[in-house]
Amino acid sequence: MDRLEVNLKKPSIIPPKKVASAPPKPGDFCTFKPLFSDTEEERLILDAIAWPQTPPLPSPLLLNQTSDPAHSTFTILPGKGGGKRQIGDQLKVMIRMNDFNGNPKKSGGDVLIARLHNRKLAAGVAGQVVDHLDGSYSAVFTLLWEGSAQVEVTLVHPSEAVTALRRLNREHPNRVIFKNNFRSGSISETTTCNVCLPQTKQTQCNFTDLRTGDPWFCYKPKNLSCDAKINHTKIGYMRVLTADEKKLFQGKVNMKVSIRPSGPASVTVLPKTRGQPRLDEGIEKSGHAGYYYKDVWRSLGGTKVHQFDNASAISQCLRGKMVHLYGDSTIRQWYEYLNVTLPDAKTVNLNSPMQAGPYMMWDQANQILITFRVHSLPLRISALPTSKESYIANNLDTLVGGTNTVVVFGICAHFSTFPIGLYIRRLQSIRKAVVRLLNREPGTLVVIKTGTLTYLHISNVEDNSNWFSIQANRLLKAMFKGLNVHLVDAWDMVTAHNLPHNIHPKRPIIKNMVDVLLSYVSDKTEASCAFNMAKLWCFLFLVLPLSTPHLMGPYS
Repeated sequence: MDRLEVNLKKPSIIPPKKVASAPPKPGDFCTFKPLFSDTEEERLILDAIAWPQTPPLPSPLLLNQTSDPAHSTFTILPGKGGGKRQIGDQLKVMIRMNDFNGNPKKSGGDVLIARLHNRKLAAGVAGQVVDHLDGSYSAVFTLLWEGSAQVEVTLVHPSEAVTALRRLNREHPNRVIFKNNFRSGSISETTTCNVCLPQTKQTQCNFTDLRTGDPWFCYKPKNLSCDAKINHTKIGYMRVLTADEKKLFQGKVNMKVSIRPSGPASVTVLPKTRGQPRLDEGIEKSGHAGYYYKDVWRSLGGTKVHQFDNASAISQCLRGKMVHLYGDSTIRQWYEYLNVTLPDAKTVNLNSPMQAGPYMMWDQANQILITFRVHSLPLRISALPTSKESYIANNLDTLVGGTNTVVVFGICAHFSTFPIGLYIRRLQSIRKAVVRLLNREPGTLVVIKTGTLTYLHISNVEDNSNWFSIQANRLLKAMFKGLNVHLVDAWDMVTAHNLPHNIHPKRPIIKNMVDVLLSYVSDKTEASCAFNMAKLWCFLFLVLPLSTPHLMGPYS
């Protein structure tokens, strides 16, 4: 990976909030450096998001020398047992990328996804793609169901498109147009704002958060102070792809296009035989989070996913719980799902804007509280009052926590137009808050949702890049590794499903995601109950007899 995309400069002292400041120096308008605690942490994070070097784009661009899915192929490799495949076996697929002339590519960096599926069984699992850096790739699957298993390999972006996406985030991190409104009495002004605000002679308002260090800047209004800011909104987008670069983002040509097999595209899977190793013994190597079978998500190597198919089951699971949801619109989908499926929960009117929240519902009979709050800036949203701006880390610091508290957050898509260093900074501040929360209340359940694949078109590829989402998901997993947190792998759950990719997954996928969350809650509750029961039995049979001799029998 180009380390310049991560090792960005940032002043060591955080300026005060809501004050006017001199414009940044030339070339420094997006220079926010991740604050690594040590070199080992830096190495782990940079390794997690490392991406092969991609070729520079010549001018004019010769499309025939770029990756072409129509001339590329995948091949299912023979198994150890010849033609026989059994549940639990590993299936390996080799992918060979060629250009439009049919010539083999000599370098890596293409964005590929792979899936194994059976539509009749509504079964599917995402594959882990490995880049061999020479134009070849491999994908590995564990065979998880009996019957047919069809391989599907898709070129999301050619490596040359990654070069273009890197340029956009480096040279145009301000391509989403944000405006903030300032008002005092009858005077109202609107100015341009961003995390990355280009230098002009105009003075800037610095709204960097004092606690987290998360940055936000606005051009100062001519007649109002910085303190007069009242709301935030997204106006639109700057289109900055060159004519040559647009050739690399053509639907049905080289963006989200299936790659053809060079032989059979499917295998037949036989039942597991007696004495065969348990299915979960090889799961860690495959990297699968889980798989679908009959449209139901089954987790691998972790918590068993239960089905919560009605309001009664959900209410029983969440009884006495406080569930706090933080993040973007994909987390708001979870809130909306629970709001519909819990008819006894009443919405509390907080006079909140429709997209941003905060939202709250309360189930009096079951003592269930569920809240949602959108993560703070940068945020592509129609309207967010300044009074509703609140960073996730600051929200976590206000929670008491405990065994009846569930915290969920998901944050990804709104950072896809910026250098990855900004996203690292945001996750670092959230991680520190999670550590503080778990230190004061270890029984708190913390659940993190990853980003997802989205539908791609030339009209939105500059705004929501699947390439960035892949990096973000790797970063998210590395950042929270080793903490007592749980993961909902939304990326795998969307990739493995038959439904078309959408940044807002359809209800069947949302239902499965919420079932994973509720399963974590259920398991945590059962574990707590088992621990408390063990303590009770210990007290009754060990402590109580010693402290009350008159209750002891004659043979004591």
